[in-house]
Amino acid sequence: MSQQREAIDTYLMRVLHTLLTEGSVTRTAVKLNQSQPAISAALRRLRDITGDPLLVRGKTGMVPTEYGLRLLEPVQNALGEIERIKYQQRNFNPATSIRTFRIACPDYLNVLFVPTVVECFRCAAPKAKLEFHSLGPAFDYEMELENGKLDIVIGNWPEPPEQLHLSNLFVDQIVCLMSTSHPFVKRDELTLDAYLHAPHLAPTPYSVGQRGAIDVHLARERLKRQVVVTLPYFNVAPYVLIKSDLIFTTTRLFADYYARFLPLTVMPAPIDFPPMQYYQLWHERVHYSDEVRWLRGLITEATKTLVSRPVSPRSIKRQQPAAATT
Repeated sequence: MSQQREAIDTYLMRVLHTLLTEGSVTRTAVKLNQSQPAISAALRRLRDITGDPLLVRGKTGMVPTEYGLRLLEPVQNALGEIERIKYQQRNFNPATSIRTFRIACPDYLNVLFVPTVVECFRCAAPKAKLEFHSLGPAFDYEMELENGKLDIVIGNWPEPPEQLHLSNLFVDQIVCLMSTSHPFVKRDELTLDAYLHAPHLAPTPYSVGQRGAIDVHLARERLKRQVVVTLPYFNVAPYVLIKSDLIFTTTRLFADYYARFLPLTVMPAPIDFPPMQYYQLWHERVHYSDEVRWLRGLITEATKTLVSRPVSPRSIKRQQPAAATT
């Protein structure tokens, strides 16, 4: 008569998932705040339960076995359901919540979006924690949402992932930002031809496979600008503009903010760019979570204050055609 195998519990599932993703007993111990002997003991139990080594030694460390890799997705899904049970509360009260909420957003929203959200969050949930994460080409935000390492991602990409839930936040106008000493400012004129042949500054894409909204629209119109400098840090751009002849095509909220205290001028774009739509994204795994639903509502209310900010006095206004809708 065969001996019945031990049932796998939540702790062992977390250890298994971390071992398979980290490929190291040491890193797993650090990540789960456990001792190495405890993780080694858990691995032995997991091997007994599954009848498989799960991890074996490779050239650069531990690597999952074929069976271990097959377990990764079901374990990940099971942990997601456990988190849903754990955090689903019928009477969620942000004032007493001790949950850690996690938001990822592009760094060009840091000076506007982040302070406003933090202010609202601290007033409503003084015992909870809020973590912000930056986006970049090497950061797979879709996987982080799926794994539960992020609750919400703020974005404005022309083609957001269809498998994620989305809710619109606000719309912003596209303008050009440049030094007050720029020749176009002195002439008070920026034609389309001059715009396309002028040297431009552009940000590095924030997501793998995603082109920036500006260049996507120009490509649709069969136009191309001359980008000569790219920066991985959006908020460095205004300081580069001061010392150069570059043009930065960006949103009015961002441009007006920096034009208030730097020698920069905001000029209308010479092409009818569609307005920039900002939105928040979340995964199905937290779609019914009262906590994340509350966070989405807080973000929605907080961003309403952004669109009511006054226009910079160094903003050159001219009559432009009505912006196209997306």
